[in-house]
Amino acid sequence: MRNIWIMAGEASGDIYGAALAQDLQKRSAAEGVELEVGGMGGPAMAAAGVKRTVDSSELGVIGFLEILKHIFTFIGVYRKLLKALKTQRPDALVLIDYPTFNMLVGKRAKKLGIPVIWYVSPHVWVWGKRRIPKLARLCCKMLVIFPFETEVYAGSGLDTEFVGHPLLDMVDARRDQSIVRDKNLLALLPGSRSGEISRLLKPMLQTVLELSAKHPELRYVITTPRPKVAEHCQRVLDEFKRNHPQLPEIAVEIGKTAYYQQAAGTGLAASGTVTVESAIAGLPLAVVYRVNWLSLLIAAVLVKLYRNSFVMPNIIADKKVYEEFLQHQVCPKNLVPALERILPGGSERNRVEGDMLLVRQLLGDDGSARRSASSRAADAVWQTIYEKQS
Repeated sequence: MRNIWIMAGEASGDIYGAALAQDLQKRSAAEGVELEVGGMGGPAMAAAGVKRTVDSSELGVIGFLEILKHIFTFIGVYRKLLKALKTQRPDALVLIDYPTFNMLVGKRAKKLGIPVIWYVSPHVWVWGKRRIPKLARLCCKMLVIFPFETEVYAGSGLDTEFVGHPLLDMVDARRDQSIVRDKNLLALLPGSRSGEISRLLKPMLQTVLELSAKHPELRYVITTPRPKVAEHCQRVLDEFKRNHPQLPEIAVEIGKTAYYQQAAGTGLAASGTVTVESAIAGLPLAVVYRVNWLSLLIAAVLVKLYRNSFVMPNIIADKKVYEEFLQHQVCPKNLVPALERILPGGSERNRVEGDMLLVRQLLGDDGSARRSASSRAADAVWQTIYEKQS
């Protein structure tokens, strides 16, 4: 029985980890050996058959202050994982993003003699390259999902391989060719975390209020990933509607983000994975983000933003694909004209559509038949752990 652990701490990592686990099982079946996949993950990894030591959904916080509030939860999870690592001694530990926590677990795994592979690189090109030597000492393989990341690790001695972005496969797999974009439908994507919704949905609704006065033909929808997120959005929406009865009707949808990324004409989104999904799906966006003051202060001191952007499609393309607004910039004064520029017929619409195609190409879409990122990652893991040892 072979045993590989996958460690995913966030929702996106859970999805990537599930796909990786499934492709590892396919590889083990092709080799005629039995494989057990364990570790830490969320519902997607559980559904993929991963025997989780820890359910990662309890760690879904963001920002420095939020982590401090949950520090004892993190300590408890860390101790539980270390105990299981010592007992199970997996053949390898695959870390997916979530750098601070995964780095701690990875260091202990390496001391136990467990090979460490990183899938979805920490954003060392944002936080600074001082982490690269530490990663090179920790990992025997780095699997990156952005093409420019191979250059980031060049000269470090760390075996690095570009496998493509898993979102490219996932978005394309759920694409419905029968869906036609509705030029008058604007999708609001306020995020999935409570803090994001509390900080972003109200200014989004204020923007809708002003935009609808100028463009009465527009219709609106709020897309959410889960019922609890939808309930939070509905509460904010109901309160805003009581104070602004002229607000147009807005439906709150659950689990239909992929549909609206294809069906909506334009979107207003929180920064995050959804912006990459939207670029792949071809949805023009204006992107917003707010964090609490302490998170912003620490980030301002510690983080040198890559190309002065916090939006991944802009970083991938090394140019402005989507307009982005941070903190006090998130207001109707800025967002209404930004959305008008990317509405069908707007002055920036054609440019954005062309730039989204560029993002697809940079993520690995060369227009030909291609293997999925998770399949390539699974092969790299298998070869690194089993074939190079034989």
